[in-house]
Amino acid sequence: MTEPLPVANPTEPEPRPTAPAVLLERLANVEGLGKGRRRLVLLFPQLGDFDSLEYAQALVAVGPQLEAAGLAVLAIGIGDEAGRQRFCAFTGFPPERLQVDAEPRLHQALGLYGGLQLVGGPWPNLLLMCAGLGSPGTLAEVLRGYTGDRSAPQRLADDETIQASPLPPIKGSFFSRAGGTGFQRPFELATVRLRNMGEVLGHWRTYVPRNDFLTQRGGTFLLEDDDSLLYSYRDRGILGFSATMARPLSFLDPYLP
Repeated sequence: MTEPLPVANPTEPEPRPTAPAVLLERLANVEGLGKGRRRLVLLFPQLGDFDSLEYAQALVAVGPQLEAAGLAVLAIGIGDEAGRQRFCAFTGFPPERLQVDAEPRLHQALGLYGGLQLVGGPWPNLLLMCAGLGSPGTLAEVLRGYTGDRSAPQRLADDETIQASPLPPIKGSFFSRAGGTGFQRPFELATVRLRNMGEVLGHWRTYVPRNDFLTQRGGTFLLEDDDSLLYSYRDRGILGFSATMARPLSFLDPYLP
């Protein structure tokens, strides 16, 4: 008599996939980033990319929480040592937590989106992506920076002053006149992005040593201490480094104190 096959328990959670081998190989060579602890690994595009700067600034804001959670962080961006130093000085991102590669070989090995690859070279492709072609969500995200977003947190404290050339210095309290406090006000995020753009354009070759990879996008990988993958996200376009741009780090909520 044939015994019945065992029936899977529907209450048992599905086993998590293992993180990509190429990523684990990279982490194995970084002190404190090997198996045995929870890790957040970010693949930045070019260091001078909007997404790289904005993502780094968001992480710096929750740095104490990441440390309290024992979550090790490593970012890998496209650039060189001079760019790494300036990027960290400008954003406040810990320099010991940022590595740079001259070419996006790891990005490519992980299957991250290389961006639009039409004829004409990287600059025309980048401009087309900024216009939304091959870059879903970009135009909506640009618009959100100007119109504000009540579902997003306030970006600038009322007593904080931001210098975004060619605008004069602006205090955070200025934006309260456009609607109040406690949420992202109209023009608030756009002003932050203008400051970031001014920094990059003023030091372009420091942030972007070569133009070959202007369209390359990044990704996010959250690893459990056993090397299983808790979360991953692959950027689909410019200003799309998170699935929830209003609160880009919401995927970390279950893991932070």
